[in-house]
Order: sequence, then C-alpha cells, then structure tokens
Amino acid sequence: MWQLGEPWWELLLRGSVVYLVLFLLFRLSGKRQVGQLTPFDLLLLLIISNAVQNAMVGSDSSLPGGLLVAVVLLAWNFALSWLASRSRKAEVLLEGRPEVLIHDGRIYTEVLRRNHLSLDDLNAALRRQGIFHPDDVAFAVLETNGGISVQARQKA
Repeated sequence: MWQLGEPWWELLLRGSVVYLVLFLLFRLSGKRQVGQLTPFDLLLLLIISNAVQNAMVGSDSSLPGGLLVAVVLLAWNFALSWLASRSRKAEVLLEGRPEVLIHDGRIYTEVLRRNHLSLDDLNAALRRQGIFHPDDVAFAVLETNGGISVQARQKA
C-alpha cells in the first residue's frame, strides 16, 4: 500500500504525457460547457478516464503513487491556467478565441460546424436568452468556455 510499484519519475512522466495529450485532444474537439454535455459526451469522459488510468500509473496501485499522479495532474492544470492568465498568446493557444455565431441575424454555419454545434444547440441557447428567432439577434458569440452570449437587436 505504501510502496511505489513504479519509479516516482515514471509516474510524473506518465501523468504529464496523459494530461497533455488529453488536453490537446479535448482542445481540438471543440468548445462545450459541462452543462451542455450530452449523454454520449459523459459516457466518453467516463470511458476515457478508465482507459487512461493504467497509462498513468502502470502497475503501481500504491496510495503514494495515486496521490503523486493526482498532484501531477493538478500541477499541470494550475500551470496552464497560470500561463493563460499571464500571456494573451498562451490564453488564445490554450483556450481559443470567442467566435461569432450570428451577426445581424445571419447564422455562420461554418463556425457552427467547426465547433460541432448544431442549429438545435444554437436555437436552445437563443431561447434561454428569451430570443426565439435568429433574425432578432445582433450578435451571438461562442465563448471560450463553451457558453453562448447573445445580444438582441434593438427594437425600432
């Protein structure tokens, strides 16, 4: 229970590689808030967490080994967050840029497609803002956290 089954440096390396590869894969998969996860997204996250567990700890099932990998994951998360907060270039690279989904009622379908958003997703976001037709939208922006901000057109 207290004896490491793998060298400490290997656990650091394994945890780092898995974190960085998964970060890259999720970054490339598009923007989506946790509240917007479909059952398929949740299932995927659960399966991935199980699949990469052994990749992170190898044959080590010790308490210190598991805690060491947990500290590595938290450290990477803190380091990347810190870097993004200190550098605009790093922030854009790590978190992306907000993207306009609708401008003056015109829906940018290529932006929806690139971010794996359906028209139904967009319409649901508009309805949450009390807007029931895209023509009534001045701007709708997909934020870096996956949220959609909407500015209604001014009524004449």
